[in-house]
Amino acid sequence: MKIDMTPQMPRATSHAIFVVVPRFNITTLITMIETMRIANYLAPDPLFSWDIVSFDGADVVASNGMATTVATDPDALPPADFVFVLGSWGTEHYGNRTLTAWLRKRARAGQNICGVELGCYVVARAGLLDRKPATTHWSWLSGFRESFDRVDVQECLFTIEGKIMSCSGGLAGVDLMLRLIERTHGSGFSGEIADQMLHHPIRNAASPQRSTMGRSTETMLPLVREAMTLIEENIEEPLSVPEIAETLDVSQRQLERQFKKHVGCTVVQFGLLRRLPNARLSLISTDLSVREIATASGFNTLSHFAFSFGKFFGRRPSEYREAWPANESAPSWPGSLSDFLSTLKEIPGRTQPSRD
Repeated sequence: MKIDMTPQMPRATSHAIFVVVPRFNITTLITMIETMRIANYLAPDPLFSWDIVSFDGADVVASNGMATTVATDPDALPPADFVFVLGSWGTEHYGNRTLTAWLRKRARAGQNICGVELGCYVVARAGLLDRKPATTHWSWLSGFRESFDRVDVQECLFTIEGKIMSCSGGLAGVDLMLRLIERTHGSGFSGEIADQMLHHPIRNAASPQRSTMGRSTETMLPLVREAMTLIEENIEEPLSVPEIAETLDVSQRQLERQFKKHVGCTVVQFGLLRRLPNARLSLISTDLSVREIATASGFNTLSHFAFSFGKFFGRRPSEYREAWPANESAPSWPGSLSDFLSTLKEIPGRTQPSRD
């Protein structure tokens, strides 16, 4: 089945262009458009119109394998109030000089430009995110930060800096659209759209993208949340459990007991759980060597890194890099957090993070 996404509609008060990169997230695209459609439904006259365009031919396959047909002549499209670039896995390596030049031209014309999910890579490569805050999906943040040192990378739902925006993807696209509508049509109107979409509450830009271990960190003890933060902030140079306990002014025993109770694993295991996905992302989204990635992920020996990575992901680091994504039609996230916790118990334990 192929979905025709070449809408025929008159130009409305505000016009948006959605640029889709192969393997884009169709859920994000549809929900962002649906927000505008409901705005039109509630308003006396249409407020929004939109076009969907590709720089890679009319037939574009989404990340879920669905085939779509979109417009292919971006220069024929009218000026837009908003240009959204949507990409998912694989976009970290995507490059299209024509698209880059087109985005820069649209930005010079004063149009709002937004990278959505991994579409932020495309906008960043155009230089439009330099010295600006930006975000992307949390699972790609470390690779995005490594690739663009001139971008102020943040973990949040979306960013708006003048006419340059970024969005983490998923349903955060709805929150972004509702906030943009709120700016011009008021919170009452955006709230009515949210009611129609059963989307409550409307989240702010700075809202967190994720929960940890499938449970919201907001319900955890401040001690556990603070320990998690210290671990996240020290991926490259992991703190020992005594160092974390001393920083938080608690006993090591109390820290371990509360962490196990609220998170379901030890402090050391959680550190490994955060460092290995970070290494995985660096393998598939950067050109760093395996040794450099091991060091950047807090492993002092390549052998410990290779062993731990293999236990988690079923392949040696170099093999995993080679398989992503060109040689696999649909790469997948390699297991749930609960699976990782089970795997952790099979890895020979260490009482300290990897000082080796």
